[in-house]
Formats: sequence, C-alpha cells, structure tokens
Amino acid sequence: MEARGPLNASIVEAFDLLPPQLQTAARYMLDRPDDVALLSMREQARRAGVPPATMTRLAKRLGLDGYDSVRELYAGAVRAGTLGFAGKAGVQVEAQALHGERALAAEMATLLSRQIAALSEPAALDRLAEAASCLHEARRVYCLGLRSCHAAAWHFHYMLSLLGDKTVMLDDAGGTGLDAIRDAGRTDALLVASVEPYARATIEAARYAAGRDVPVVALTDSEVSPLAQIANNTILVATSSPSFFHTMTPLLAVAEILAALVAGRGGAKALAALEHTEAQLAAFGVHLPRRNGR
Repeated sequence: MEARGPLNASIVEAFDLLPPQLQTAARYMLDRPDDVALLSMREQARRAGVPPATMTRLAKRLGLDGYDSVRELYAGAVRAGTLGFAGKAGVQVEAQALHGERALAAEMATLLSRQIAALSEPAALDRLAEAASCLHEARRVYCLGLRSCHAAAWHFHYMLSLLGDKTVMLDDAGGTGLDAIRDAGRTDALLVASVEPYARATIEAARYAAGRDVPVVALTDSEVSPLAQIANNTILVATSSPSFFHTMTPLLAVAEILAALVAGRGGAKALAALEHTEAQLAAFGVHLPRRNGR
C-alpha cells in the first residue's frame, strides 16, 4: 500500500463532488504524497497534467488558503516520518540513468520490499481478513483481471483450483470470457483487479456484478479508483516504481495472501481436496520426480 497523506480523508470525502480537472489533481495528491511534500507546485501540476492554478483551486476546495499550505502539511508529515520511505527518499527517477543499472535494480528491489512489507500494517491486515472472509463464504468466486492484472487474478484462481471448483476464471477467450458472470448471484463473489489505466471491460463487469448484488472484492491502486467506488471490500496495492513500467508485484502478493487465507479457512476439507489433486497430478505425471524421492 502506498503511503497516506495528511489530506487523504478530506480528498476521498470530496472526490465525487469535484469537477474532472480537480479530480485529476486530487488523484495525484492521493497517489503521490511524497511529490506533494518535495516538488514545487508547478512541477506537481506538470506531472499531474493540469494547469498550476488547478492545484491552488483544489487546496481552497479542501479548506486551505493555498497550495503552500498543502505542501507545508505534507512536508511536516515527511519530517514526522508518516509518509514512509518514498517521502524520505525523495524523487530520484530522473537520476537513475546517471547511476547505472545496478543502482536501478537496487532501488527497485528496496522499494518492492517496502511495498510488500506495508501489507503487514494493521489497516492492511484488517482489509485482507475482511476480504478473505467474504471470499470464503461465497458459493463461487469469479476472478477477473485484464491486461497487466491478469496474472494476479489467474494466480488466485489457480491456487484455489487445487482445492476444488470454487473459482471461475473470467478469461477473455474468443470474446466470451465475461459470459460466465451472468450466472453470479448474491451468494457468490467477484474478485477483480485493476490499476491505472483501468481496463474498461473490468470496470463494466464489476458494475454489472454489483448491480446484481454480487459482493465485489477489489484489488486496486487508489481509494478513489473506479473499482474502489464499486467494491464492498477494497485492498489497496502500490504500483509506483523507478521503472517506467508500474509494478505488479504487490498485487500478485495480495492475490497469493488472499488465496492462502481462503484455503486455510477450509480446514480438513481443504486438506482432503489437496490430497485428491496431488494424486491426480501424480497419476498424470505432471511434475518431475523430486530429488532423493522427496
């Protein structure tokens, strides 16, 4: 999960009432609290893709005198250590080319480890436990993740498929992948993953499911993402990276954690199902024998 800024609660509360340009600036503030503390207003506006005046308008909409007051709040959070590693480290993306490949690899590995470690914070653990409870209680769990998010949804589905037929992967094969969701009802659940830029079909499928009273568990990157506004349970994942590709590693970690929690709730029934699966895999010779017969 990304670091939280001191104005997050106010931004989330006001977000739906903001005009589109202010929403763009607000999303930037939510997702880049380190930038708010460390960069000039003009540079922040450039990165957010809005005029500088928009940042000032947003500050006043949030009840502050101007954007200098916003930056002072976030700078204070950096000094207090509440914005996490990214806020303390500063903005270094532009310097990576000068430092070489080893430095970039080290930067990425360090950031990834901290992003995953953030999943063990109390608020994140509460969300994981609530989501696992929802998925465990569901008769059937429909899994959806398109483009870069496909791997996480598939991994969750694959892990639980070893224990039975509880999950249905909404693969977009031949353009019919989403058809299976028509059978979902309020006793089922939809596990759906999407991060910016959000896949249109993913959001539409989540809205369809929610409209049929299907509980939606969303894995997404912002408290104001389209999925977060639809979902019953939302788990936030970090996507920022020194690379010009956003990272999917925290998303994959969340999918794996959720699958493990749901499987663990199955108790003896899950163990029996896994033994049945292993016997079938052995009969088909799916895996190479382990060394020393282990």
